[in-house]
Parts: sequence; C-alpha cells; structure tokens
Amino acid sequence: MVSKKISELMDVILSIGILIFIGYLAGELAEKIKLPKISGYILAGLLLNPDLSGIMSYEFVDHTDPLLSISLSVITFSIGGSLSLQKLRTTGSKILTLTVMECVFAFISVFLFMFLTLYFFIHIFDSIHVIIAISLILASLAAPTDPSATLAVMHEYKAKGEVSSTMMGIAAFDDIIGIIIYTLVTAFAAFFLGKSDIEFSKTLLDLGLNIGGAILVGGLIGLLFYLITKIFKKQEEGTLIVLTISLILLSYGVADYFGFESLLATIALGAVVVNFNPLSDKIFKLIERYTDELIFVVFFTLSGMQLSLSSITGSYALILIYIIARIIGKFSGIYAGAKIAKSDSKVMKYTAGGLLPQGGIVIGLALLLAKDPVFKETGSIIIGVVIGAALIHEIIGPISSRFSLSKAGELG
Repeated sequence: MVSKKISELMDVILSIGILIFIGYLAGELAEKIKLPKISGYILAGLLLNPDLSGIMSYEFVDHTDPLLSISLSVITFSIGGSLSLQKLRTTGSKILTLTVMECVFAFISVFLFMFLTLYFFIHIFDSIHVIIAISLILASLAAPTDPSATLAVMHEYKAKGEVSSTMMGIAAFDDIIGIIIYTLVTAFAAFFLGKSDIEFSKTLLDLGLNIGGAILVGGLIGLLFYLITKIFKKQEEGTLIVLTISLILLSYGVADYFGFESLLATIALGAVVVNFNPLSDKIFKLIERYTDELIFVVFFTLSGMQLSLSSITGSYALILIYIIARIIGKFSGIYAGAKIAKSDSKVMKYTAGGLLPQGGIVIGLALLLAKDPVFKETGSIIIGVVIGAALIHEIIGPISSRFSLSKAGELG
C-alpha cells in the first residue's frame, strides 16, 4: 500500500518535470522562429494533452487544478499591479470607456452572428427560445479577455507605452464587466428555457456579494501586507518573495473558501500593493524577475493540456463564427470607444489586438453553467464552442498581441 502511494507520487513528480521541461523547450523553439514563447508553451500543452498524444494521463490532468490556480493567482496579482491610481487619474476614464464599449460590442456582435447562424443555417434546435438562450450565453462569454496571455507577451518583450498600459487596464476591467454581463444574461437565458421563477433581485445581490467580497478580501490582505512591510522594514529579496507568494495564495484561498471570485481578489490585492505599499516597485520587479518565467511555463502548458479536445467535435462551424464575431466586436468596440474618449490613434488601431486571448475564466464559467440543470440540454454545445474558441484564441492571441505592440512601436 505504501509502495503504491510512493509510486503514484513519483508518477506525479515525473509528470510535472516532463511538463515544465517540454514547455520550456517549446518556448525556446517558438522564440527561435520569432513567435512569442507563450505560443510554444500552449503548443507543448496540446502535445501532452491526453486527448491527442496520451503522453500524460487523464488522472494527472485531473490533479493539476492546484498548480493552475497557483499560477493564475500570481499572474492576476501582477495584472492588479497595473492599476496604479497615478496612471488611472490621467487615463482611467478613457480605459473605462474603451472597456465598456469593447465588451458591449463583442456581446452584440456574437449574439447577432450566433442567432442568425442557428436560426437560418445550422438547424440544431427547433425552438427559437432555445436559440435565443444559447446566443445570449455565448455572447456573454465573449466579453472577458485572458489578461495572462497579454501580460506574458508584454513581459517577454519588455513592452512599454500607452497601448501596452491601455491593454492591461482593459484586460483587468473587462473580466469584472464580463462576470456582471454573464451573471445577468444567464438568469435571463434561463427564462427563455422555461424557468420562470427567476429572481433578478437575488441575482443582483449574489453578484454584488461575489464581487464586493472578493475586493474586500484582496483589500484586507493588501492592508496586512502593508503592515508587515512597515513593521519589518528590512526585507531581503528571498523573504519578500516568500511573503508575497504566501499572501497571494492566502488571498485566492480565502476568497475561494467564501465563494467569492478568487481571481478578482488577487487583482484587488495587486492594486492595493501597487498603490499603497512602500515596497511595491521591488515586489513587482522580484515577481517579474524570479517567478514569471516558471509561472508562465506551468500555466500555459497546463492550459493547453487541460483543454478537452473531445468536446469540440461537431462544433467547428459555430466555433469559427464565434471567433470571427468576437474579433469584429472587439475591434469595432475599441474603435468606437477611442472615438468617444478621443484616444490616441495608436490606441484606436492596435489595442484590440491584445484583447483576443481567452482562457481560464471563460472556460470556468462555461463549466459552471453546464452543471446547472436548467442548461442540461444546451450545456454540451456551449462548452464545445467555448473550449474550441479558447484553444484557437490562446494560439492566435499572443501572436496578435506581439504584432499589435510591434506596430505600436512599444516592444523593448
């Protein structure tokens, strides 16, 4: 019995070693052919995917959620670090306008494309109510961006400038707006599927508790971080990394324990640290210098490995329509928002290119939806489209981000 457990533990350790090594090699090869390293990491994950090669077992993939959560919490902490009040005072209203417009335009574009496709061309469902419900749900999932991919590209190429900071500001905010849209729309979609006892007041209350609770957790742990660095002023680099990682995971874990949005808590923690902690510059530079590369290798290789390729079967046309509609929505939304906010022409032309990646949060929302009995019959279609689109978005997204930042002249 003991020897069996040791063998299983060795298998897990061996698998993690293979995952990191193959991810690293793929990243270096991608860089050699002028692609972002992140593209190599994702392709390495696909190579190791049990649905494709069978190199990794399904059992190992089922046990990698903690690794994925740890990686994502560190990434979202860094994203929160881009929300400096000093910068937001000058660009905050513009970023908010751009965020709202690109989210709304992506929602409208995907809804229209999906509804017209399902109603006139792909006759999967006979009921117009079901078609409206699916179109609404897929449209609500079009708003969020996966900011981790954009952040990885920016760190790899030392990108700095107005377009870069605008991309990160929007990527941080559009997850919040995306969660709000998704929560409200799923309640509305359930009505079309025949569930008439929808309580919008309860939905709004739950939404407020989810977002407010996450921000409160991140804020309180950010205050704890501030107090520790004030009491123990002399912090060596090693101990500061230990403290930072521990508080990031504490923030994520506490929020998750109480059922709040965990990633929003770590974003809030990053925002509090960058604005109020006297060691903020040192903290974020240490994260970037010593942990980012490992975190990105683990997260994006795992992301590619965890994508359920079998669920994509039969959804190819809808996946393609979803991707095209979302790209149209993102670009037209940024263009309209930049016109309203009177943003620089570079922001208008190149910002949307960094908002294409989609991953963790969207897949998580889709999987959560599939567990709801109301969406039992439609869940498989939604998951197929979302996972297929996420797979393609995660491959083309980093390339699009690099191209946009290059055209904007902001690559270091």
